[in-house]
Amino acid sequence: MNWNGLLIGLSTFLIIGVFHPIVIKTEYYFGVRPWWLFLLFGIGCLVGAVFVSGVIPSALLGVTGFCFLWSILELFDQRKRVKKGWFPKGPGHEKGCSSKKG
Repeated sequence: MNWNGLLIGLSTFLIIGVFHPIVIKTEYYFGVRPWWLFLLFGIGCLVGAVFVSGVIPSALLGVTGFCFLWSILELFDQRKRVKKGWFPKGPGHEKGCSSKKG
């Protein structure tokens, strides 16, 4: 029996689930300003996925990397949700850098 597929699938589900509140909290406290950190971590994970020798660690790094990259889009979408009143406006909006555009 090969459990790798189930392990990767479950891990992917959990990683995506972890990123949901990360995006919400990041936008709440910092606005969209840290989008570039998501880009750097995403690229770092994807580069790591290429160089890691194990199948499972490589797959999990790849999934995490793409979750970081997808979170950039979600961060900007979250800003739109806040503007619509679907989510509360946090202290990350008081500095004026995060809510002026879009």
